[in-house]
Amino acid sequence: MASNQSSTAPPAGVVLEAEGLTKHFPVPRRGRAILSRTAQAVHAVDDVDLTLRRGTVTALVGESGSGKSTVARLLAQLHPRTAGDIRLDGVSTTVRGGRPFRSYVRDVQMIFQDPFGSLNPVHTIRHHLTRALRIHHRAGRGKDGLRRALEELLGRVHLTPADAYLDKYPHELSGGQRQRVAIARALAADPKVLLADEPVSMLDVSIRLGILNLLRDLKERLDLAVLYITHDIASARYFADETVVMYAGRMVEGGDSESVTQRPAHPYTRLLIAAAPDPERITAAEAGAGEEDGDGDTGEPPSLVAPPPGCRFGPRCPAAMARCRTDLPPRIELPDAPGHWAACWLYDAGTVAAAPPEATS
Repeated sequence: MASNQSSTAPPAGVVLEAEGLTKHFPVPRRGRAILSRTAQAVHAVDDVDLTLRRGTVTALVGESGSGKSTVARLLAQLHPRTAGDIRLDGVSTTVRGGRPFRSYVRDVQMIFQDPFGSLNPVHTIRHHLTRALRIHHRAGRGKDGLRRALEELLGRVHLTPADAYLDKYPHELSGGQRQRVAIARALAADPKVLLADEPVSMLDVSIRLGILNLLRDLKERLDLAVLYITHDIASARYFADETVVMYAGRMVEGGDSESVTQRPAHPYTRLLIAAAPDPERITAAEAGAGEEDGDGDTGEPPSLVAPPPGCRFGPRCPAAMARCRTDLPPRIELPDAPGHWAACWLYDAGTVAAAPPEATS
């Protein structure tokens, strides 16, 4: 167990912050070779800055393998970080099990992707929720206090009457009901932050909206900060207040969800939106056009063991310049959209000034 804490006053409403968050997983070697300083590592997450605020849903969007779930596990302190800082209520925190970890997870709870895998199949719903309440000292006094606490938890996730669910096993519930139980278990700690790792991706399409509406209702009623991890940028627009886009372990764009999804700046964000099903979109093939969209996919994600220099999206980007292949782009604020930024050299002042008029119109 280890803990290291230093305090700075956070901005109003900010609960959880990550600064320069980095995680590299060493690549295991076969045989009896000794790991050296030059041993290879998977650059799963590099230099991520993220701020979660009370009463706000922040969506973290990207394709599979982009590092989204690793960010959530780092914020939950399930993985030790390679570099960077995590601050809870302005306090820099590192925990390794024991009481410090239990204290931390009282404020920061995680909802996993697979509700069946996150619930022990040999125990009833009563056991799962009672254990969580007792661990976090919220079980009340006596049997009556515990019963009221259990009924309150299930009521919050709209599983009523409680008696219809408490003595059932996970396999006796539907996928949506199991995920509601998993959310109720997280709420047993009375947290400030919910880290929802693709909470609807394994559920039937017909019940996904109900789970998202439940999380939004909980966010408003309990003033929670919610990190919503998804590969579906369309649901991020519907559900989240802010959206951050990740690609190959790095953050490439962020801002309020309306701006990011309706006026995407980074070529990768445009690619994600173009890939999302849209019944109103007329494809080039349907329109009889002979040319492909300039924002179409032009390759595969890079190796995270040996990521390319410069912009990681550069090898796939239809607008890549020579600079993109050598220099890592910083966050650049977009002049016409306060709070909306993109890590792309297309928005660098020098690039904009050198571009022909038709390229900037």
